[in-house]
Amino acid sequence: MAAKGLPDDDRPPRTGPGRHAKPAGTHGMKAVVAALLANFLIAVAKFVGFAVTGSSSMLAEGVHSVADSGNQALLLLGGKRSRREADERHPFGHGRERYFWAFIVALVLFTLGSMFAIYEGIHKIQHPHPVDKPPWALGILGFALVMEALSFRTALHEADAVRGDATFRQFIRRAKIPEIPVVMLEDFGALVGLLLAAGGIGVAVVTKDGRWDGYGTASIGALLGIIAIVLAVEMKSLLIGESASRKQVEAIRAAIEIEPDVIQLIHLRTLHLGPDELLVGAKVELLHDLTMVEVADAIDRIERNVRANVPNARVMYIEPDIHHDHRARSYVEEHGAQLDHDDPLYAEITGEHRAIDVDGPGNDRPS
Repeated sequence: MAAKGLPDDDRPPRTGPGRHAKPAGTHGMKAVVAALLANFLIAVAKFVGFAVTGSSSMLAEGVHSVADSGNQALLLLGGKRSRREADERHPFGHGRERYFWAFIVALVLFTLGSMFAIYEGIHKIQHPHPVDKPPWALGILGFALVMEALSFRTALHEADAVRGDATFRQFIRRAKIPEIPVVMLEDFGALVGLLLAAGGIGVAVVTKDGRWDGYGTASIGALLGIIAIVLAVEMKSLLIGESASRKQVEAIRAAIEIEPDVIQLIHLRTLHLGPDELLVGAKVELLHDLTMVEVADAIDRIERNVRANVPNARVMYIEPDIHHDHRARSYVEEHGAQLDHDDPLYAEITGEHRAIDVDGPGNDRPS
Protein backbone atom coordinates (compact mmCIF):
# COMPACT_ATOMS: atom_id res chain seq x y z
CA MET A 1 0.00 0.00 0.00
CA ALA A 2 1.59 3.25 -1.14
CA ALA A 3 0.93 6.80 -0.08
CA LYS A 4 1.95 9.91 -1.94
CA GLY A 5 2.26 13.40 -0.54
CA LEU A 6 3.19 16.65 -2.21
CA PRO A 7 5.87 16.08 -4.87
CA ASP A 8 9.09 17.99 -4.39
CA ASP A 9 8.77 19.90 -7.65
CA ASP A 10 5.14 20.83 -6.99
CA ARG A 11 5.22 21.66 -3.29
CA PRO A 12 4.30 25.22 -2.35
CA PRO A 13 6.88 26.91 -0.12
CA ARG A 14 6.25 26.23 3.56
CA THR A 15 6.16 29.79 4.73
CA GLY A 16 3.55 29.16 7.38
CA PRO A 17 0.22 30.93 7.87
CA GLY A 18 0.34 34.65 7.45
CA ARG A 19 3.14 34.85 4.84
CA HIS A 20 1.40 33.97 1.64
CA ALA A 21 -0.76 36.43 -0.22
CA LYS A 22 -3.51 37.94 1.87
CA PRO A 23 -4.21 34.99 4.17
CA ALA A 24 -7.38 35.11 6.24
CA GLY A 25 -5.45 35.33 9.47
CA THR A 26 -3.88 38.71 8.66
CA HIS A 27 -7.25 40.38 9.18
CA GLY A 28 -7.30 39.39 12.85
CA MET A 29 -3.93 40.98 13.70
CA LYS A 30 -5.12 44.48 12.85
CA ALA A 31 -8.01 44.08 15.28
CA VAL A 32 -5.61 42.77 17.95
CA VAL A 33 -3.26 45.77 17.64
CA ALA A 34 -6.17 48.23 17.77
CA ALA A 35 -7.56 46.52 20.87
CA LEU A 36 -4.13 46.47 22.56
CA LEU A 37 -3.61 50.22 22.12
CA ALA A 38 -7.15 51.02 23.26
CA ASN A 39 -7.01 48.81 26.34
CA PHE A 40 -3.65 50.18 27.46
CA LEU A 41 -4.94 53.76 27.41
CA ILE A 42 -8.20 52.73 29.05
CA ALA A 43 -6.39 50.83 31.84
CA VAL A 44 -4.33 53.90 32.72
CA ALA A 45 -7.45 56.08 32.80
CA LYS A 46 -9.40 53.60 34.95
CA PHE A 47 -6.66 53.26 37.56
CA VAL A 48 -6.47 57.04 37.77
CA GLY A 49 -10.22 57.03 38.29
CA PHE A 50 -9.97 54.42 41.03
CA ALA A 51 -7.26 56.41 42.81
CA VAL A 52 -9.46 59.52 42.78
CA THR A 53 -12.89 57.98 43.50
CA GLY A 54 -12.20 54.75 45.40
CA SER A 55 -14.85 53.01 43.26
CA SER A 56 -14.56 49.21 43.21
CA SER A 57 -16.23 49.21 39.79
CA MET A 58 -13.39 51.38 38.50
CA LEU A 59 -10.83 49.03 40.06
CA ALA A 60 -12.51 45.98 38.52
CA GLU A 61 -12.67 47.72 35.16
CA GLY A 62 -9.00 48.70 35.43
CA VAL A 63 -7.97 45.10 36.14
CA HIS A 64 -10.24 44.00 33.28
CA SER A 65 -8.43 46.34 30.87
CA VAL A 66 -5.02 45.15 32.08
CA ALA A 67 -6.14 41.55 31.49
CA ASP A 68 -7.39 42.49 28.02
CA SER A 69 -4.07 44.19 27.19
CA GLY A 70 -2.20 41.06 28.28
CA ASN A 71 -4.57 38.95 26.23
CA GLN A 72 -3.88 40.94 23.07
CA ALA A 73 -0.15 40.58 23.72
CA LEU A 74 -0.64 36.79 23.97
CA LEU A 75 -2.55 36.76 20.68
CA LEU A 76 0.25 38.66 18.97
CA LEU A 77 2.75 36.21 20.46
CA GLY A 78 0.73 33.30 19.10
CA GLY A 79 0.59 34.86 15.65
CA LYS A 80 4.35 35.37 15.62
CA ARG A 81 5.17 31.86 16.85
CA SER A 82 2.76 30.28 14.36
CA ARG A 83 4.86 31.62 11.47
CA ARG A 84 7.93 29.63 12.44
CA GLU A 85 9.16 27.19 9.83
CA ALA A 86 8.36 23.49 10.09
CA ASP A 87 11.12 21.42 11.65
CA GLU A 88 11.87 17.79 12.47
CA ARG A 89 9.84 17.86 15.70
CA HIS A 90 6.97 19.80 14.12
CA PRO A 91 6.83 18.62 10.49
CA PHE A 92 3.44 20.24 9.90
CA GLY A 93 4.49 23.63 11.20
CA HIS A 94 3.33 25.66 14.19
CA GLY A 95 -0.01 26.98 12.97
CA ARG A 96 -1.90 25.74 16.03
CA GLU A 97 0.09 28.08 18.25
CA ARG A 98 -2.63 30.64 17.50
CA TYR A 99 -5.30 28.31 18.87
CA PHE A 100 -3.26 27.51 21.97
CA TRP A 101 -2.66 31.14 22.94
CA ALA A 102 -6.29 32.04 22.22
CA PHE A 103 -7.29 29.28 24.66
CA ILE A 104 -4.89 30.73 27.24
CA VAL A 105 -6.57 34.11 26.71
CA ALA A 106 -9.94 32.57 27.64
CA LEU A 107 -8.42 31.19 30.85
CA VAL A 108 -6.83 34.53 31.74
CA LEU A 109 -10.10 36.35 31.10
CA PHE A 110 -11.91 33.95 33.42
CA THR A 111 -9.39 33.88 36.26
CA LEU A 112 -7.92 37.38 36.29
CA GLY A 113 -10.93 39.24 34.91
CA SER A 114 -14.04 37.42 36.07
CA MET A 115 -12.93 35.99 39.40
CA PHE A 116 -11.29 39.23 40.56
CA ALA A 117 -14.33 41.32 39.66
CA ILE A 118 -16.71 38.96 41.47
CA TYR A 119 -14.48 38.91 44.55
CA GLU A 120 -14.16 42.70 44.58
CA GLY A 121 -17.91 43.11 44.08
CA ILE A 122 -18.78 40.82 47.00
CA HIS A 123 -16.26 42.61 49.18
CA LYS A 124 -17.80 46.00 48.33
CA ILE A 125 -21.32 44.70 49.02
CA GLN A 126 -20.21 43.43 52.44
CA HIS A 127 -18.23 46.59 53.25
CA PRO A 128 -19.84 49.45 51.31
CA HIS A 129 -18.53 52.98 51.21
CA PRO A 130 -19.64 56.01 49.17
CA VAL A 131 -18.16 56.78 45.76
CA ASP A 132 -15.92 59.83 45.93
CA LYS A 133 -15.93 62.41 43.12
CA PRO A 134 -18.38 60.58 40.84
CA PRO A 135 -17.91 63.07 37.94
CA TRP A 136 -14.33 61.81 37.61
CA ALA A 137 -15.48 58.20 37.48
CA LEU A 138 -18.23 58.85 34.94
CA GLY A 139 -15.92 61.00 32.79
CA ILE A 140 -13.27 58.28 32.66
CA LEU A 141 -15.91 55.65 31.88
CA GLY A 142 -17.13 57.87 29.03
CA PHE A 143 -13.57 58.08 27.64
CA ALA A 144 -13.25 54.30 27.95
CA LEU A 145 -16.56 53.81 26.12
CA VAL A 146 -15.31 55.86 23.17
CA MET A 147 -12.01 53.96 22.97
CA GLU A 148 -13.68 50.55 23.31
CA ALA A 149 -16.24 51.50 20.67
CA LEU A 150 -13.44 52.37 18.23
CA SER A 151 -11.70 49.08 18.95
CA PHE A 152 -14.98 47.17 18.58
CA ARG A 153 -15.64 48.89 15.25
CA THR A 154 -12.23 47.73 13.99
CA ALA A 155 -13.00 44.17 15.08
CA LEU A 156 -16.37 44.24 13.31
CA HIS A 157 -14.71 45.58 10.15
CA GLU A 158 -12.16 42.76 10.25
CA ALA A 159 -14.91 40.21 10.80
CA ASP A 160 -16.92 41.57 7.86
CA ALA A 161 -13.91 40.95 5.60
CA VAL A 162 -13.98 37.18 6.26
CA ARG A 163 -17.39 36.12 7.60
CA GLY A 164 -19.25 36.12 4.28
CA ASP A 165 -23.02 35.76 4.72
CA ALA A 166 -22.79 34.31 8.23
CA THR A 167 -24.30 36.16 11.18
CA PHE A 168 -21.92 37.29 13.91
CA ARG A 169 -23.10 34.45 16.13
CA GLN A 170 -22.46 31.94 13.34
CA PHE A 171 -19.09 33.53 12.62
CA ILE A 172 -17.96 33.13 16.23
CA ARG A 173 -19.06 29.47 16.16
CA ARG A 174 -17.48 28.68 12.78
CA ALA A 175 -14.42 30.92 12.46
CA LYS A 176 -11.05 29.23 12.05
CA ILE A 177 -9.29 32.55 12.77
CA PRO A 178 -9.11 32.74 16.58
CA GLU A 179 -8.08 36.38 17.02
CA ILE A 180 -11.18 38.07 15.61
CA PRO A 181 -13.79 36.23 17.74
CA VAL A 182 -11.62 36.76 20.83
CA VAL A 183 -11.27 40.51 20.25
CA MET A 184 -14.94 40.88 19.28
CA LEU A 185 -16.18 39.20 22.46
CA GLU A 186 -13.64 41.01 24.64
CA ASP A 187 -14.66 44.39 23.24
CA PHE A 188 -18.35 43.57 23.50
CA GLY A 189 -17.87 42.49 27.11
CA ALA A 190 -15.89 45.66 27.81
CA LEU A 191 -18.63 47.89 26.40
CA VAL A 192 -21.36 46.17 28.41
CA GLY A 193 -19.10 46.15 31.48
CA LEU A 194 -18.55 49.89 31.21
CA LEU A 195 -22.30 50.45 31.10
CA LEU A 196 -22.72 48.22 34.16
CA ALA A 197 -19.97 50.12 35.97
CA ALA A 198 -21.54 53.47 35.09
CA GLY A 199 -24.95 52.22 36.20
CA GLY A 200 -23.59 50.91 39.50
CA ILE A 201 -21.79 54.16 40.26
CA GLY A 202 -24.77 56.27 39.23
CA VAL A 203 -27.26 54.36 41.40
CA ALA A 204 -24.79 54.38 44.31
CA VAL A 205 -24.51 58.18 44.08
CA VAL A 206 -28.26 58.73 43.80
CA THR A 207 -29.20 56.35 46.63
CA LYS A 208 -26.07 57.09 48.69
CA ASP A 209 -25.74 53.32 49.05
CA GLY A 210 -22.24 52.09 48.10
CA ARG A 211 -23.47 48.52 47.73
CA TRP A 212 -24.76 49.35 44.25
CA ASP A 213 -21.18 49.93 43.18
CA GLY A 214 -20.47 46.38 44.38
CA TYR A 215 -23.47 45.02 42.50
CA GLY A 216 -22.14 46.62 39.33
CA THR A 217 -18.70 45.12 39.94
CA ALA A 218 -20.09 41.62 40.53
CA SER A 219 -22.20 41.91 37.37
CA ILE A 220 -19.08 42.73 35.38
CA GLY A 221 -17.42 39.61 36.77
CA ALA A 222 -20.39 37.41 35.82
CA LEU A 223 -20.40 38.85 32.30
CA LEU A 224 -16.67 38.20 31.86
CA GLY A 225 -17.11 34.66 33.13
CA ILE A 226 -19.78 33.90 30.51
CA ILE A 227 -17.62 35.33 27.72
CA ALA A 228 -14.59 33.39 28.93
CA ILE A 229 -16.53 30.11 28.93
CA VAL A 230 -17.81 30.71 25.38
CA LEU A 231 -14.28 31.48 24.18
CA ALA A 232 -12.80 28.45 25.96
CA VAL A 233 -15.33 26.10 24.34
CA GLU A 234 -14.70 27.47 20.84
CA MET A 235 -10.91 27.57 21.18
CA LYS A 236 -10.87 24.02 22.64
CA SER A 237 -12.62 22.76 19.51
CA LEU A 238 -10.06 24.46 17.25
CA LEU A 239 -7.15 23.28 19.39
CA ILE A 240 -8.27 19.65 19.24
CA GLY A 241 -8.57 19.93 15.47
CA GLU A 242 -11.45 20.84 13.18
CA SER A 243 -12.15 19.73 9.64
CA ALA A 244 -12.35 22.01 6.63
CA SER A 245 -15.58 23.88 6.01
CA ARG A 246 -18.41 22.08 4.27
CA LYS A 247 -17.83 24.04 1.05
CA GLN A 248 -14.12 23.27 1.09
CA VAL A 249 -14.78 19.56 1.60
CA GLU A 250 -17.19 19.62 -1.34
CA ALA A 251 -14.60 21.41 -3.47
CA ILE A 252 -11.85 18.92 -2.58
CA ARG A 253 -14.15 15.98 -3.28
CA ALA A 254 -15.17 17.41 -6.64
CA ALA A 255 -11.55 18.17 -7.58
CA ILE A 256 -10.61 14.54 -6.91
CA GLU A 257 -13.62 12.88 -8.54
CA ILE A 258 -13.33 14.93 -11.74
CA GLU A 259 -9.96 13.33 -12.52
CA PRO A 260 -10.65 10.87 -15.40
CA ASP A 261 -8.38 8.16 -13.97
CA VAL A 262 -10.26 8.10 -10.66
CA ILE A 263 -12.94 5.41 -10.36
CA GLN A 264 -14.12 6.67 -6.98
CA LEU A 265 -13.10 8.52 -3.85
CA ILE A 266 -13.12 5.93 -1.08
CA HIS A 267 -12.75 8.32 1.83
CA LEU A 268 -11.57 11.84 2.59
CA ARG A 269 -10.24 13.42 5.79
CA THR A 270 -9.31 17.07 6.37
CA LEU A 271 -7.79 18.84 9.36
CA HIS A 272 -6.89 22.45 10.07
CA LEU A 273 -3.19 22.70 10.94
CA GLY A 274 -3.78 26.41 11.46
CA PRO A 275 -6.25 29.05 10.27
CA ASP A 276 -4.66 29.18 6.80
CA GLU A 277 -3.42 25.62 6.32
CA LEU A 278 -5.27 22.36 5.69
CA LEU A 279 -4.08 18.78 5.87
CA VAL A 280 -5.87 16.61 3.32
CA GLY A 281 -5.77 12.82 3.35
CA ALA A 282 -7.65 10.85 0.71
CA LYS A 283 -7.92 7.23 -0.36
CA VAL A 284 -8.86 6.90 -4.04
CA GLU A 285 -9.46 4.03 -6.40
CA LEU A 286 -7.73 4.56 -9.73
CA LEU A 287 -8.18 2.65 -12.97
CA HIS A 288 -6.67 -0.78 -12.38
CA ASP A 289 -4.69 -0.96 -15.62
CA LEU A 290 -2.55 2.13 -14.91
CA THR A 291 1.19 1.78 -14.67
CA MET A 292 3.04 3.15 -11.64
CA VAL A 293 4.12 6.17 -13.66
CA GLU A 294 0.52 6.81 -14.70
CA VAL A 295 -0.62 6.47 -11.09
CA ALA A 296 1.96 9.06 -10.01
CA ASP A 297 0.88 11.39 -12.82
CA ALA A 298 -2.79 11.02 -11.84
CA ILE A 299 -2.02 11.84 -8.22
CA ASP A 300 -0.01 14.89 -9.30
CA ARG A 301 -3.00 16.11 -11.31
CA ILE A 302 -5.32 15.53 -8.35
CA GLU A 303 -3.06 17.57 -6.08
CA ARG A 304 -2.86 20.44 -8.56
CA ASN A 305 -6.62 20.48 -9.02
CA VAL A 306 -7.31 20.35 -5.28
CA ARG A 307 -4.98 23.29 -4.66
CA ALA A 308 -6.59 25.20 -7.54
CA ASN A 309 -9.97 24.80 -5.83
CA VAL A 310 -8.82 25.12 -2.18
CA PRO A 311 -5.50 27.04 -2.01
CA ASN A 312 -4.98 26.43 1.72
CA ALA A 313 -4.96 22.64 1.17
CA ARG A 314 -1.20 22.80 1.49
CA VAL A 315 -0.35 19.33 2.85
CA MET A 316 -1.85 16.39 0.96
CA TYR A 317 -1.51 12.63 1.12
CA ILE A 318 -3.27 10.74 -1.66
CA GLU A 319 -3.33 6.96 -1.23
CA PRO A 320 -4.25 4.65 -4.14
CA ASP A 321 -6.43 1.76 -3.01
CA ILE A 322 -9.14 -0.60 -4.22
CA HIS A 323 -12.68 -0.54 -2.90
CA HIS A 324 -13.61 -3.77 -1.13
CA ASP A 325 -16.43 -4.41 -3.66
CA HIS A 326 -13.85 -4.57 -6.45
CA ARG A 327 -11.16 -6.68 -4.76
CA ALA A 328 -12.71 -10.01 -5.76
CA ARG A 329 -13.02 -9.08 -9.44
CA SER A 330 -10.36 -9.65 -12.03
CA TYR A 331 -11.19 -6.36 -13.70
CA VAL A 332 -13.24 -3.23 -13.17
CA GLU A 333 -15.64 -1.96 -15.79
CA GLU A 334 -14.75 1.34 -17.38
CA HIS A 335 -16.53 3.95 -15.28
CA GLY A 336 -18.76 6.39 -17.07
CA ALA A 337 -16.91 9.55 -16.15
CA GLN A 338 -13.66 8.52 -17.86
CA LEU A 339 -12.38 10.91 -20.52
CA ASP A 340 -10.10 10.09 -23.38
CA HIS A 341 -6.64 11.64 -23.01
CA ASP A 342 -7.13 13.21 -26.47
CA ASP A 343 -10.34 14.93 -25.39
CA PRO A 344 -10.00 18.72 -25.96
CA LEU A 345 -11.31 19.39 -22.44
CA TYR A 346 -8.84 17.01 -20.80
CA ALA A 347 -6.30 19.71 -19.87
CA GLU A 348 -9.00 21.99 -18.47
CA ILE A 349 -10.55 19.24 -16.36
CA THR A 350 -7.28 17.96 -14.93
CA GLY A 351 -5.62 21.34 -14.55
CA GLU A 352 -6.96 24.63 -13.22
CA HIS A 353 -10.62 23.67 -13.29
CA ARG A 354 -12.58 25.35 -10.47
CA ALA A 355 -15.04 22.63 -9.60
CA ILE A 356 -16.68 24.39 -6.63
CA ASP A 357 -16.81 28.05 -5.67
CA VAL A 358 -15.48 27.84 -2.12
CA ASP A 359 -15.96 31.57 -1.60
CA GLY A 360 -19.69 31.40 -2.22
CA PRO A 361 -22.57 31.14 0.31
CA GLY A 362 -22.49 28.24 2.73
CA ASN A 363 -18.74 28.19 3.33
CA ASP A 364 -19.09 27.06 6.89
CA ARG A 365 -18.75 24.22 9.32
CA PRO A 366 -21.70 22.57 11.04
CA SER A 367 -22.98 24.43 14.07
